[in-house]
Amino acid sequence: MSDCQSLGDCDDARVTRIYEYLDGALSRDDLAEIKGHLDTCTDCSTEYDLECVIRSVVKRSCAEAAPANLKAAILDRLHNGRPAEV
Repeated sequence: MSDCQSLGDCDDARVTRIYEYLDGALSRDDLAEIKGHLDTCTDCSTEYDLECVIRSVVKRSCAEAAPANLKAAILDRLHNGRPAEV
């Protein structure tokens, strides 16, 4: 296994930190730390690359637009306190 001492073990880095890194949910210092880790840890950088591919495929596959009136209907229900119809 690679050297992941600064981030705990690789499971922690892969499961939590990589997703936070991809989501832009880390502080500047944490971004630098995980970037440095990804540069030196083959296991974690492979996991990062896989997650990037998955996100790209999902993004391309979810190009269908929601109906034009959906936003207005949701806002109306929220504003008027009515439950959604099932």
